[in-house]
Amino acid sequence: QVQLVESGGGSVQAVGALRLSCAASGRIFSSYAMGWFCQAPGKEREFAAAISWSGGSKYYADSVKGRFTISRDNAKVTVYLQLNSLKPEDTAVYYCAAALALASSQRNYAYWGQGTQVTVSS
Repeated sequence: QVQLVESGGGSVQAVGALRLSCAASGRIFSSYAMGWFCQAPGKEREFAAAISWSGGSKYYADSVKGRFTISRDNAKVTVYLQLNSLKPEDTAVYYCAAALALASSQRNYAYWGQGTQVTVSS
């Protein structure tokens, strides 16, 4: 069973930056794509970004494109989400997940982390 653990969340002021990390443990396939999702208070969980297993393909939600960057280090079995130019509306719990291929739909992701809180103040 694959386990994913997020870290790097915290509280920052608007236009600040954070780097989230998601470390995998247990058994994980090299073909897994990785994604990041966020869930703001009182709202449904939404797609933020995804990256193919090789890192060659990336996909971003319109709301984060140009501000967030997804990357991965397969040697460390870790995926990252660099959050720049943060806005108060970015406040959410951020989750990482693993899928068989690059996708934006939650149903494609088989493994999920516990989430890490990001709070952005004005």
